Amino acid sequence: MREYKDLFIGGTWQPPVAAAEAIEVRSSADGSVIGRVPSGGPADVDLAVAAARKAFAGWSVSTPAQRAELLSALLAGITARAETFAECIAHEVGTPRKMALRVQLGAPQAVLKSYAKMVATYEFTSEVGNTLLVKEPAGVVGAITPWNYPMHQLVAKVAPALAAGCTVVLKPAGVAPLTAFLFAEVCDSVGMPAGLFNLVSGPGGSVGEAIAGHPGIDVVSFTGSTAAGARVATAAAPNIVRVALELGGKSANVILPDADLEKAVTAGVNNAFLNSGQTCSAWTRMLVPADLQEEALAHIEKAVSRLTLGDPLDENSRLGPLSSPEQVRTVSEYIEAGIAEGARLVVGGPGKPDGVNPDGYFVKPTVFADVTPDMRIAREEIFGPVLSVMPYTDEADAVRIANHSDYGLHGGVWAGSDERALAVARQLRTGQVDINGGAWNPLAPFGGYKKSGLGRELGEAGLEEYLEIKAIQR
Repeated sequence: MREYKDLFIGGTWQPPVAAAEAIEVRSSADGSVIGRVPSGGPADVDLAVAAARKAFAGWSVSTPAQRAELLSALLAGITARAETFAECIAHEVGTPRKMALRVQLGAPQAVLKSYAKMVATYEFTSEVGNTLLVKEPAGVVGAITPWNYPMHQLVAKVAPALAAGCTVVLKPAGVAPLTAFLFAEVCDSVGMPAGLFNLVSGPGGSVGEAIAGHPGIDVVSFTGSTAAGARVATAAAPNIVRVALELGGKSANVILPDADLEKAVTAGVNNAFLNSGQTCSAWTRMLVPADLQEEALAHIEKAVSRLTLGDPLDENSRLGPLSSPEQVRTVSEYIEAGIAEGARLVVGGPGKPDGVNPDGYFVKPTVFADVTPDMRIAREEIFGPVLSVMPYTDEADAVRIANHSDYGLHGGVWAGSDERALAVARQLRTGQVDINGGAWNPLAPFGGYKKSGLGRELGEAGLEEYLEIKAIQR
């Protein structure tokens, strides 16, 4: 049991201004209470913003070396407690512990390392003719993070913000807030200057809205659903501040006829079901040539059978539960909708899986075939282990289906050569595309087209979200 009674504001742990019932955090594996965090409110946001504004005066003029040193210290602190973070995320989110260490912790560790290195060499000043271009920290950042990758999404905002010379007020998701409190403990332990990072947990309708609409916030960075992102942008609009939104996805994995079908299908299944499908960039639409669909389905069934479903703390589990009962209901409704709309059920389906804790938030990994672009399971983000296999006639048809989406966050293309895959990737209206299994790169900008968001995270583009540009003529 991890129980926190205080918020982290201005470098100190302090109780919320107004007494409120604590937020209970439950294990995704069995529904038991594993922790409690305080429920803050707008008054606590006011205090946090004031602390961040005060700290900004000094941190904004810190040297790149000082910023790199702090980021490296945070990296060392997280690495020293990696097992604690991984176990916490396994309980909160349902990610199997081994996967949590490799992905849920590995990714933010790589991001911190990248910004510690980048800030030392980044050109904050440059010359264009008679103009001196100066890139300065934007100010106080209001960050609102989701539950599916609680540590990675936190670091993806905090690391570049600190590297830019900004200060942060952060609200974690209510479903998985414990990771953020562990991070605050690391901030406290490494001697971070007071006010650089401030943590206020609480409901989105009060704390989230207060952060998004606060006149003392200069940049709002939000990751979550497209609907919630629209509300954040609306709340921030009267203050005319920069808003960065990393929202939903319905990514297409395009497998061309000359691709290694088994390799492409297996990688596609693993991607779609990573973190039990609770990944905004998951390839949840698999596009295959119509005459190869049945062969692809045989490979899919084999790949899914290897994804052992079980307790996230069990070393043999490769697939864990969902994060909450609400998520189970949502995903189950989509599975029923796919059946009702006429998609062919290949794997999984409705109902609780066998052999798992009945109190856990488990659903069956599910695969549909003969899915058409107009079906809900092909259009809407499900955020669970549900894969739609969509047959196409030719390359132009594949591109059309892939782009037939309100989203444009991620995608994959598989072909017999990188050149052919690249030609198709260039036609996809999406912010990031992997060709033939290209590896994740923490220096590559991440973000989407259309309703997948505004702005970019990671890499230099992620750093520049927190910088203002001043032109000095001389």
